[in-house]
Amino acid sequence: MSAPVVLALMSFCFLFFGYLGVPVPFSLMAGVFVGAVLSDVSLAAIIQKIFDGVDSEALLAIPFFLLVGELMSSANVVVRIANLSVSLVGHIRGGLSQVVVVFSMFFSEMSGSTTADVAVMSRALGGPMRREGYEPAFIAAIIASASTIAALVPPSITAVVYGAVGNVSIAGLFMAGVVPGLMIGFGLMIYCYFFGPSGLRKPRAPLRQVAFAAGDAALPMMIPVILLGGILTGWFTPTEAGVVAVAYIIVVVIPALNRGHLKKIPYDFCLAGLIFSLPLITIGAANAFGWMLAYLRGAIYIADWITSIAGNDPHLIMLLMVLLFTVVGDFIEPVPTIIIFMPLVNALTQAGDINGVHMGVVLIATLAFGLITPPYGLVLLMASKFVGISFAKALRAALPIYVVFLVTICFTIYFPKVVLWLPKQVIPESVGCFKAPGGTGYICPN
Repeated sequence: MSAPVVLALMSFCFLFFGYLGVPVPFSLMAGVFVGAVLSDVSLAAIIQKIFDGVDSEALLAIPFFLLVGELMSSANVVVRIANLSVSLVGHIRGGLSQVVVVFSMFFSEMSGSTTADVAVMSRALGGPMRREGYEPAFIAAIIASASTIAALVPPSITAVVYGAVGNVSIAGLFMAGVVPGLMIGFGLMIYCYFFGPSGLRKPRAPLRQVAFAAGDAALPMMIPVILLGGILTGWFTPTEAGVVAVAYIIVVVIPALNRGHLKKIPYDFCLAGLIFSLPLITIGAANAFGWMLAYLRGAIYIADWITSIAGNDPHLIMLLMVLLFTVVGDFIEPVPTIIIFMPLVNALTQAGDINGVHMGVVLIATLAFGLITPPYGLVLLMASKFVGISFAKALRAALPIYVVFLVTICFTIYFPKVVLWLPKQVIPESVGCFKAPGGTGYICPN
């Protein structure tokens, strides 16, 4: 049977089982096994590829970052960050909707997980927003939209997976994600100010109160400083950064702020391991599916189609990739999407002579957008469940917010110098720069 037919049957099988409600990893494996039966690939090779997918040291960063978020939320430390956010922006038009965005910008730099952000913000701020009269649909939409910032800013789990699978600098992706992450954050704040409900605006906090709230949140706010400082100075890798952050929370933060939670730490470890098992099995299945896609030359077929339209124009190539990833991201989570399509991404990155970090941050921003788009919209679905509203109503409230994401993605594509400026300043080697022959400064590609 020809490769295109096998690929079509694999895709159909995956979508068929997906629409029946079969979990994503098992739907992927159904497609893989169909492809193996109809081709000359042995089942032993498929099993090997599943294990190869999870056999990566860089992926060890994921459970530790998940554990950071779990420890912070279960120990009730996030209340201090919420209080700081209220003192900073609670007086601005939009009230608690502004607080949600600022809170997410703070907490995203600790957890790296969009789902953790949704869960924490829904628990910490969903109830107060309801009591102040915000529409439940808007609450779900703004919480889900703000949580996507975690996919971009360090320590983004999505960036860890992209860097590990695509052999791209994880630290470079961390730094390059700062600009689009801040654009989404400030874009949401502008949207809430001009187009969102006015809410109950609190009195402007005096400088003394802001200073007190900052001091109260100082210990947990040191986590992103430790993470980024250690990574940028080379003291530890992104994987080791997660271990250091967990140790800091257990040794310093919890004993100082919530000593009674120490006895519950084993439960937090177990829960973080359980949460990690979900993406881990998906990573293995997606790696096997992506390998089958490459083996059957599916990536080459798609790459040839894209280059036949875009040629070697990097901007057009990235726009077409954004279109493809937006459609795919509507059905599949970011992690399996990255793993499945990485052979295609690598081929088009070379064809368009695109910087690997630049391509990575564009696609990560696109996949973050896919988390709030139908029909899957994982974080919007989670937010609607936490708030107690139907997905359709939350989706209608989120539609105008899409403009913020589309503007951010287009800016990221067409202004690479702005996006890559930060990694060029702090980690030049991560974006292809090399030391000048004279020994002073770096020479960077255009």
